Amino acid sequence: MTDIQILMGVCDGADYLPDQLRSLSDQGHEAWRLLVSDDSRDDRSREVIDGFKEHAAQEVRLAEGPGRGFAANYMALIAQSEPGMLAFADQDDVWMPDKLARAASALSGVRGDIPALYCARVRPWDGTRRWRPTPPLARAPGFANALVENIAMGNTIVLNARAAALARALAPRVGPVFAHDWWLYQLVSGVGGTVIHDDGAPVVLYRQHGGNAIGVGRGLAAQLRRKRAVLKGALAERLDLNTAALRAARAQLTPQNAALLDAFEAARLRRGLSGLREMSGLGLYRQRRLGTAGFFGAVTLGLV
Repeated sequence: MTDIQILMGVCDGADYLPDQLRSLSDQGHEAWRLLVSDDSRDDRSREVIDGFKEHAAQEVRLAEGPGRGFAANYMALIAQSEPGMLAFADQDDVWMPDKLARAASALSGVRGDIPALYCARVRPWDGTRRWRPTPPLARAPGFANALVENIAMGNTIVLNARAAALARALAPRVGPVFAHDWWLYQLVSGVGGTVIHDDGAPVVLYRQHGGNAIGVGRGLAAQLRRKRAVLKGALAERLDLNTAALRAARAQLTPQNAALLDAFEAARLRRGLSGLREMSGLGLYRQRRLGTAGFFGAVTLGLV
């Protein structure tokens, strides 16, 4: 059975950690180790993890977090991870018992010298109600998608050893990123690796609450919040961080994807119809037509 190291970023998560940690213990794939990076402002989360560590059959290590937000916490975890496969866990979710086994099985079909990322569907819930799962992909993953959309939910990601080694080497060099999962999707697709999206049953109960770092957002109110954020420059800020991180890894990108990154950055400097024409010729896409149209609408308005 393949050994998998699980990376978990924690910040004041004591109320939710017991459910998540219990779901790790319930995994059918028992060959795992847990590395926790704690950004908490009090000791309650540490107490929960220390209590779990005393009774866990697997190795559990706890490190002090960098204290610069969730993305920096996970980038620090990647940098200090050990060789081998990596999985990522949020502090407040619940994993389905077959989560690690399904990921390990999917990744076993990829040659060991090819970087590979597994991700999957999730079912949002609030601790009581379970909502409709995130949808299967409408289009294949790829770098032209990764530049403008993240389809890799961080709490489902598992990296094979080759992708983990690449991420570990680059994490200390790339500077801040908007989200570690989007960066990993861009990196693995950008170097010509394999991205597997499991369109089967959801592998995680994705807890939604007031403290979510990102969350899925449901309904009209959530859509309006996202639109307002784009108008205030949120999308442009995220793309700035993403492209800066990719520049640090440009030497590892395939020639085709390096050229696409360059053209994407050049098109972002244009405005109005000129920018739209350049961006439209790059083959960029989101999973849904409405999402793609929304992105190019933002391009026209100079919001990217």
